[in-house]
Amino acid sequence: MTGKEFFKGTPLATVLELTRTFPCVSEEVLPLDQCVGRILSTDIVSQINLPEFNRATMDGYAVQARSTFGASESMPALFTIVGAIEMGEVPTVSVKAGEAVRIATGGMLPDGSDSVVMVEHAEALDDYTLEVFKSAAPLQHVIEIGEDFRLGEQVLSKGSPLRPQEMGVLAALGKTHVPVYRQPIVAIISSGDEIVPIEKPPGLSQLRDVNAYTLTGLVRLSGGVPLYLGIVRDNLDELDRFCRSALDQADMVLISGGSSVGSRDFTLEVIKGLPDSEVLVHGVSISPGKPTILARSKQKAIWGLPGQVASAMVVFQVMVRPMLETIGGLSEDRLGAAYEVSAVLSRNLASVQGREDYVRVKLVHRANQMYAEPILGKSGLIHTMVKADGLIRIDINSEGLDKGAPVRVILF
Repeated sequence: MTGKEFFKGTPLATVLELTRTFPCVSEEVLPLDQCVGRILSTDIVSQINLPEFNRATMDGYAVQARSTFGASESMPALFTIVGAIEMGEVPTVSVKAGEAVRIATGGMLPDGSDSVVMVEHAEALDDYTLEVFKSAAPLQHVIEIGEDFRLGEQVLSKGSPLRPQEMGVLAALGKTHVPVYRQPIVAIISSGDEIVPIEKPPGLSQLRDVNAYTLTGLVRLSGGVPLYLGIVRDNLDELDRFCRSALDQADMVLISGGSSVGSRDFTLEVIKGLPDSEVLVHGVSISPGKPTILARSKQKAIWGLPGQVASAMVVFQVMVRPMLETIGGLSEDRLGAAYEVSAVLSRNLASVQGREDYVRVKLVHRANQMYAEPILGKSGLIHTMVKADGLIRIDINSEGLDKGAPVRVILF
């Protein structure tokens, strides 16, 4: 790739299309109680009606609704109490016109009944006589057989994330074990002679390995399993060994630093020497994050991320996270859906045509409106990320955004 091509950069849309060409990780079957946050790897079809019986949703009396028509405070309808049904009990009585059966919330409606009169709208005069003061509609306070899900109905779709409510549905269907996608393992390599472990006081011109920890957190929040392999010096053979080890252990590799044009940056050279390797992108038309690399080896993605902490985090949010979710099995229609909110820009923002700008913003709620306040600063300043709640995007063909413009905020 020539310097001119690098300077121009690959459009972000093209990069995202390339990320969708990588295969998903394999599947595994987990106990239901371990499935929260995991991605379903197959459609779930109900093998039963849910519920399997007509069920009361209120404490009261099971009746035939037509027997209550016209009932009022001044002219209550009279019923004969013919029994009671406790939770978990199968009724042994049936209900005829003018009859009522005591029933608890969740109880199974007896044959003949089609409605439940709330206890607040009735009064038992004795053990066998009931007055009802309000008409009840058919199926009032009743959940019908199969009203939640019917036998043979698709309940959950492949690629859906499992939240507590989906786990509840699976429990109701009796699914003790669930097929899910394995969490992608992401190897993290920090490169550069200037990088030292965080427990070591840095010397002049040295930096603690901040990116290892920001990337570890981002991987976990994106559904992956981080595998930190350590710091690699600016040495071709050493970086080659680390990359080959990473490919053997992980589904994706992140190399922090060493992706820009420079005499001591070996990332590109090492990648080209890996098995079945192909450099797909070197330079992306976004800011920050232009010197990003995306390559393929053994059908696995290798990312060369900027060394500057804020730039590396922006690149992860914009490109790496969608790819990690994709290879992790998340359906395309759900990618990023939970990470964006609407807001209004609080000030004018200038931009340069020919690249997409990602600006860090803080969300502020004022006068019933959510505002995005830009946090400006150089890409090497981590405090700009600490203060920010997310990013807004300025289109590649735009010269900026005006104050008051509606924006979508990509949340961290």
